[in-house]
Amino acid sequence: MDDREARKHNQLAQKIGKILDETRTSSATHNRKLKDLSSLLSQSQPHFFSAFTKTLAPLFDFQRRAPASERVVHFLAAFCRSCASGAPSHGTSFLINFLHFLLAAAAAASKTARFRACQIISEIILRLPDDADVGNEQWDEVIETLMHRVKDKVPVIRIYAIRALSRFVNGSENTLSLEQNVEVRKTLLLSLPPSSATSRVIIDCTLDESESVRKATYCVLANKFPLQSLSIKLRTLILQRGLADRSDAVVKECLKLLKDEWLVNCCKGDTVELLKYLDVETYELVGESVMLALLKAGVVRLHDVDGIQKYTFSSSDNAGVGELRYFFSRSSSLVGAEVALYWRVICRHLLMEAQEKGSDAANAVGTEAALYAAEASDSNDLLERILPVTISDYIDLVRAHINAGPNYRFASRQLLLLGAMLDFSDATNRKMASAFVRELLLKPLEHEIDDEGNKVALGDCINLGGDREWADAVSALARKVHSASGEFEEAVLEVVEELAQPCRERTADSIQWMHCLSVTGLLLESAKSFGSVRSKAIKLDDLLQFLLLPGAKHVHLDVQRVAIRCLGLLGLLDRKLSKELIDQLRQSFVDGPPPTSRMASTALIDLLLWHGPWEIERASGKNPDMQLQDNQTSVNFSDVDETSSVELLHLLYAGFDRDDWIISVPSDESESIHAVLGEGFAKILLLSNKYPSISASTHQLVMVKLICLYFSDHTKELQRLRQCLSVFFEHYPSLSPKHKEVVSKAFIPAVKSIWPGINGNAGGSAHTVSIKRKRAVQASRFMLQMMQAPLYAKETKAGNGYNTRDSAETYDNSDESSVEWGEEGLGIRIATEVTF
Repeated sequence: MDDREARKHNQLAQKIGKILDETRTSSATHNRKLKDLSSLLSQSQPHFFSAFTKTLAPLFDFQRRAPASERVVHFLAAFCRSCASGAPSHGTSFLINFLHFLLAAAAAASKTARFRACQIISEIILRLPDDADVGNEQWDEVIETLMHRVKDKVPVIRIYAIRALSRFVNGSENTLSLEQNVEVRKTLLLSLPPSSATSRVIIDCTLDESESVRKATYCVLANKFPLQSLSIKLRTLILQRGLADRSDAVVKECLKLLKDEWLVNCCKGDTVELLKYLDVETYELVGESVMLALLKAGVVRLHDVDGIQKYTFSSSDNAGVGELRYFFSRSSSLVGAEVALYWRVICRHLLMEAQEKGSDAANAVGTEAALYAAEASDSNDLLERILPVTISDYIDLVRAHINAGPNYRFASRQLLLLGAMLDFSDATNRKMASAFVRELLLKPLEHEIDDEGNKVALGDCINLGGDREWADAVSALARKVHSASGEFEEAVLEVVEELAQPCRERTADSIQWMHCLSVTGLLLESAKSFGSVRSKAIKLDDLLQFLLLPGAKHVHLDVQRVAIRCLGLLGLLDRKLSKELIDQLRQSFVDGPPPTSRMASTALIDLLLWHGPWEIERASGKNPDMQLQDNQTSVNFSDVDETSSVELLHLLYAGFDRDDWIISVPSDESESIHAVLGEGFAKILLLSNKYPSISASTHQLVMVKLICLYFSDHTKELQRLRQCLSVFFEHYPSLSPKHKEVVSKAFIPAVKSIWPGINGNAGGSAHTVSIKRKRAVQASRFMLQMMQAPLYAKETKAGNGYNTRDSAETYDNSDESSVEWGEEGLGIRIATEVTF
């Protein structure tokens, strides 16, 4: 380049520099300066690019993100946009060359240069029109370079690379779960396009540890995913997580999504229509939380409504019985699942609001008290307008839905729950409702006939009506009806007596047995104490002899299960345990099929925790010795004499050694008997101070077994057990130094129980042995972490009567030396084991 060209080049660079310098001060000058820079491009085409890039060089060395530099970047993006749209061909040529220049800078060693290059590329790509005249080869090169920068070690560079790639289909959602930086995750989340592939990834971000990411997730869902584009499962998952989030800001964003997008835009403000999109029959709790959130936000308008009354045909109207039956026979007169849930939640909300305002009025004075009283009165008036006019109307409405068949089962249950809002103080109404409750209790279990002509009960075969929710609804209505007279137990016992008659006479089939036992279970669950039902119409001693014990020995598996459940409930109520009850549960635990043994193990664990092992052994007529020995833990389950003589604690512990029990029980949600035993023994250790009769050596053996169970391959699918043990191991060592001592003394036996090739443990191939050794090492580290966990502060009663908290050092006294439960004691035990 000669001197003349050099001068022209410098002059051009100065003009470009002046333009860029003026754009730093204010964005208002950008439109005018775009024209000036475009004019320079047209007039000085051969030398413009080199002068332009030379002038920009200082920007790539400027690390701070000052407002002035940001304005320059925005101006450059706007200039590139003008070059790509409506400019002559040299404008497109400049854009392509400038992109190549930026791509080279994006691969530079300097992080500042990479940052500026990715920032400018991002702004350019986001502003370019869709018809920009840039070839596919150039875009491929841009995408390849940016994909490398997505993995850059500098977070801000990754952010701009992700922003730039947001206009391309790039598969960047695969890196979202691996990204550690919060701002990068947020940018990546905002850049993802809406699709079936990205929807699940985006919804997973509702569990992100960062509040800002979770909040951004609901913004993305609101803006990019209409309600109809998501499956029912994903819709409910979004609302379940969002409305229960620990952050108020996230809950507010989720509520905004629910109200503004889903309710208003997608459902035209119709709340019932929104509930239809959520399948409230399957996801009832989600539908209820949605209704409560909308009510709290004041979105649901409760005035000028007919409520449930429009579905009733009042008996006071001039109509005959035939017309009444015809009315309820029409499907248009029946309440749908969504409508039933809608009004049930509204009525409950109004009742609670009236009670709250009434309490506030009672605690206030003057004008404030009058205001609260008026608000309570308004809520009560509105509730009366919604609910059926008479008890007779209510009963007819519920009965009509029950008679309509299984399709209206959910609506029937919601209507039953409305009974808690009704007034049964009037004797006539109470008599009418009592008869209806009796009708519900006597209603036979629904069943089918199999190919062999046998009756097969529908549902869980344990609870009244075949499911827990229905039984709870009937129980709640019964307690409400009899709350004034206090005759709940007597009314249910009369039903049990009537249902038990065929069972006593041994003429009942399996369906009748299950029906009678399910009502008995409802009674035992609802009874406040054993004494409250002992002196009623039927004595529970007779119930035990003629119903529960024969039911536990019934040939039908489901009858056994529900009878054993009732035996467990009866044992919890009775202060003086029956030897026959304990013996039957032990026998079912030992000899029953897996579902029966699991139910029996649950009942025995509950009784052991409630009464204590000493009381149970005393009721069995044994002189207990609550100490497990290594050579006494196994029990021969085929030996009747041994299983009947061994103590309950030993018997339950020996259940861990039955390999056929490690498999899950299909009838009980993929949980096994080992899972029940593991959860039960974890509770025993956690509450060990309540059971002083259990020796310290027993605690150590149980801890070894729980560690082995937690690290076993067989328990990977038992999610409830693993969650229970995880919480147990987190809290157990921090409660007491004695607990740390148990972990310390269980350390070596636990490792020896897991380590392959010793103590009778299987070996295997080199690969298998290596995996088992790694598991043993992992278990040892886990136990060491338990011992290193800090002790919780201990609440003590101060002289002033208030609770205070002592520090962890409070435990370290002469009686509780840290050598026994600290790392020093563990080191001594390991050294002793190695030496001898």
